[in-house]
Amino acid sequence: MNLSLTPYRAMVCGSSAGIGRACAMELAALGASVTLVARNEDKLRTVAGDLPRIGTQSHDFLSLDLGDPKAAGNAIRARMDATRPWHILIANTGGPPSGSMLDATLEQFQAAVNSLLFTPHELVRALVPGMKAAKFGRVVTIASTSVKQPIPNLGLSNAVRAGAANWAKTLSQELGPFGVTVNNVLPGYTDTERLAELFAGKAKKSGQTETSVRDDTVKLIPTGRLGKPEEIAAAVAFLCTPAAAYINGVNLPVDGGRLGTL
Repeated sequence: MNLSLTPYRAMVCGSSAGIGRACAMELAALGASVTLVARNEDKLRTVAGDLPRIGTQSHDFLSLDLGDPKAAGNAIRARMDATRPWHILIANTGGPPSGSMLDATLEQFQAAVNSLLFTPHELVRALVPGMKAAKFGRVVTIASTSVKQPIPNLGLSNAVRAGAANWAKTLSQELGPFGVTVNNVLPGYTDTERLAELFAGKAKKSGQTETSVRDDTVKLIPTGRLGKPEEIAAAVAFLCTPAAAYINGVNLPVDGGRLGTL
């Protein structure tokens, strides 16, 4: 089974922490040269220094706001080099704030659409020509299990991620003939700063302790624990390898079996 990414370059969004950081680490461990993308330059520099290096890998980073689609697209285009295209894009742009659907404002909807749909679209438009030329490309979005089953109190995320999943499915059909696959990974409850923030918000609203909120959540997971960022990253990395060339257009839950859907 060919799992080597040695010839390829990967761009990993939201890679200063959490699942994005774990994805960058895993891709680098498989041999890819990784470009880290996030807002905090200091954190990016630290992560870049921690990335595995095998042979002639060359890692770098780009500090930008993934909530601004046009600025993000322009920044990527400014860094492009026809002799060194990016072959892999991990679209990990973070989730919108929690709350009921009716609580979501139009401004929050616009921000969520910008981050979860418009920015990935701009990045794909910038990178796909290089993927086509190389006859190898991988686009993996870090989505949510809400694509298959809405999550209570995440109305905004539920709505926008469903549209983003259909965007990815459509792209998979358009790009498949060029050796470019597009897939969504759907993390379940994963032990990250983002989940800790959601637990804190729910605890404050319900009057529970954060520990009890966490314990109640774990009870919903058949494996009896939260996921680890590295476990999500392992699935993401496999979809990027040559071995996964015939996996295209799927929504892959990595959730310990929590989803009640097939």
